[in-house]
Amino acid sequence: MIDYYSTSAEFYELVATRHTASSGPPLTRVLTGLDVSHGPVLEIGAGTGRVTEVIAAALPEAEIVAAEPSATMRAMLTSRVARDPDLRRRVTVVDGAAQDLVLPERLSAVVIFGVAGHLTAPERVALWKRLADRLPDGAPIVVELMGVSSPRHIPPVMSLRETIGRQTYEWWIGGEPTEGDAMRFTTTWKVLRDGRTVREVADSYDWHTFDVARLAREAGMTSRRITEAGGRPVPEIGVLVK
Repeated sequence: MIDYYSTSAEFYELVATRHTASSGPPLTRVLTGLDVSHGPVLEIGAGTGRVTEVIAAALPEAEIVAAEPSATMRAMLTSRVARDPDLRRRVTVVDGAAQDLVLPERLSAVVIFGVAGHLTAPERVALWKRLADRLPDGAPIVVELMGVSSPRHIPPVMSLRETIGRQTYEWWIGGEPTEGDAMRFTTTWKVLRDGRTVREVADSYDWHTFDVARLAREAGMTSRRITEAGGRPVPEIGVLVK
């Protein structure tokens, strides 16, 4: 298992707060009213638990299995779950990457945010098959599309700037095509004080590009995209339905 996040985990909550503000409403729209009697809702790649909170709020009767392979991220996830009595009762935190995750026998839905592109196409096909075997007809797999459907050059750009105490944090991200459907993204966190950079943390990872139609073909499922919530445009969310 490759740990994509521990290097920059200390900064993750800065991104997660903004991410949840934009992706939370469309996820809530998909999940609200879902029948959860078949089994738990599985979240693959739960990170620090921001999306876990969205799932729990949208489905107040659901049991949730939150899987996160990064020990650093999982520590923050467990802390978030442990301090909330409702989450503590309903959320089970487990270790495991998508490729080798031990799955419950039955599932009501699956949420996969920020993960699918870390998998190769054969790995995704195997995952869709394992999930489909546990889902009832009509149950959704909700996938974050990330807005990159094919490899392309993305010049480095500052994607976030936040101030905490006396320090300002900048998140820079860019990407380049590599082989086949993959891109290599490079991220750099800059920590500034009094306008001067006092620390930088850089990392890179490969991401296999896709769109929702490709995922649907891989999974043998129907699909749709969610591009707005409450009349406002949002990051694309793909919904695969068995």
